[in-house]
Amino acid sequence: MRQIYLAATGQNRGKTTVSLGLLAALLDRDLATGFIKPVGQRYAYLDGIPADEDAILMKHVFGLPDPPSSLSPVHIPRGFTKAFINGEVVEDLGARILAGYEAVSRGRDVVLVEGTGHAGVGSVVDLSNAAVARMLGARALIVSEAGVGRPIDEIVLNRALFARHGVDVVGAVINKVDAEAHPTLQGILEKGLALHGIELLGVLPYVPLLSNPTLAILTEQMQGELIHAGIDLDRPVEDVTIAAMRAEHAMQNTEEGGLIIVPGDREDVIGAAAAHAAASRARAAEEGRDPRRVGPAGLVLTGGYRPNLFILDEVRRADLFCFLVEHETYRAASRVHDLLVKTHPADTDKIDAIKALVAQHLDVDRILERFAEPAAH
Repeated sequence: MRQIYLAATGQNRGKTTVSLGLLAALLDRDLATGFIKPVGQRYAYLDGIPADEDAILMKHVFGLPDPPSSLSPVHIPRGFTKAFINGEVVEDLGARILAGYEAVSRGRDVVLVEGTGHAGVGSVVDLSNAAVARMLGARALIVSEAGVGRPIDEIVLNRALFARHGVDVVGAVINKVDAEAHPTLQGILEKGLALHGIELLGVLPYVPLLSNPTLAILTEQMQGELIHAGIDLDRPVEDVTIAAMRAEHAMQNTEEGGLIIVPGDREDVIGAAAAHAAASRARAAEEGRDPRRVGPAGLVLTGGYRPNLFILDEVRRADLFCFLVEHETYRAASRVHDLLVKTHPADTDKIDAIKALVAQHLDVDRILERFAEPAAH
């Protein structure tokens, strides 16, 4: 049985993207494939049982028959690390992982193991990615993102910790590569990693749909008041405009799908945005195009300033997303930039795009061939 342990060089590198696309590709090859996320940090409840969000995603997307307790045997709730350090956690967490792994691997040709963050994440509770991979006797594939020096440095650093635990790193995948802007980057990365004995097993191009947060994610991860949900909370934020200028200039600088961040007392800009959204949708309807994703994506009103009711009525009539926050404008823009982009079961367009992306750009058969060799012990 093949075991593929997916790790990353840090947060938001695209590990879940690779995991979902790779799982789809393996199942498309009629391989009986199991999945497990041994240690999870972000969790929700499925059938009353806590499970990592990625494990829930895979179960929903692929109809995995395994129970949440097997797909996600260990999760780290708030306060868990302090309790562990203070000796208050007495359960054998490793045994729980091994039991889950035994269940998901039974009768399977391949087991895809999705780690949590970089090689050292989980060390505080003695369950780092490197330690868990060693426990499972698995070999690792590391996911990083575009660049030259940084991804190579990060991959080499992570490989060193895996090696310290006796885990072989089979290769790396680089995500979010703009091939048009950097057509020679793949060759440079191949040579750079080869200098350290690491094989580049795939390059995934940058796709805005997969990297940009949706309006729903914004409302989930930022504190504020949803004044109006607009027409489509699943719409991705494709650009950000900080409207520190006159209304007409702000509209000129707003890209299609752009989020306008503006003080709540700049009613001229807010009214202009509502008019712009309404006009864009009217044109789309006349031209037979879908009016839901034209014009600006929405407004984030800053400073805690609430516009007058007349302006808010204009926003609602335009069906424009509008969210009020206490942060001042530049802090709010920074928070939007730092939003953690996760894939949810309802993101069907995004999931289809991930499957197609991995199928087209990763040599899955070569990955299977590399992982057919015995794991290091």
